[in-house]
Amino acid sequence: MLSHTDIRANIALVFQENELFSTTVRENVAYGTSGASESAIIAALEKANAYDFVRQLPKKLDAQIGERGVRLSGGQKQRIQIARAILKDAPLLILDEATSSLDSRSEREVQLGLANLMKDRLVIIVAHRFSTIQDVDKIIVIDGGLVVDCGSPKELSTRPGIYRDLLTYQVEGNKKLLEQFELY
Repeated sequence: MLSHTDIRANIALVFQENELFSTTVRENVAYGTSGASESAIIAALEKANAYDFVRQLPKKLDAQIGERGVRLSGGQKQRIQIARAILKDAPLLILDEATSSLDSRSEREVQLGLANLMKDRLVIIVAHRFSTIQDVDKIIVIDGGLVVDCGSPKELSTRPGIYRDLLTYQVEGNKKLLEQFELY
């Protein structure tokens, strides 16, 4: 039987609502990983697509980010959380709406960081945005607390169901927007 400590040691989390503390970038990234070296923290920030903006901060790694990261943008906060998860290097990663509150540009930056984080591990993603789940192996569709479908994105897009309906709505909305601005 696994203890709570064993379970926590093998899971990394990235939430929609950031879990940042009123301390430095360094301490936020290293939170939960004892003895992390500066080079390991920097490497995690680089993989999270965050080191460029951290280098621009007035004290770099030692910059105070404020309560819940108030001095950072939404995308910057998410990338700090991603760097923390990269540094932890746990075999199981849970992403809970990790990009849902971001603008398109920030979402792109966060997606690049997430791609590095998801390599070689089991990832459970809770998401409503198709951009978050486009490269997954398997999707489980839940409606009203029940599993109503399961398959790869391609499989789910070819058969009737909630996934295909929502995908169609998103694609049609994007086509309309592109046509409106003569970009399609």
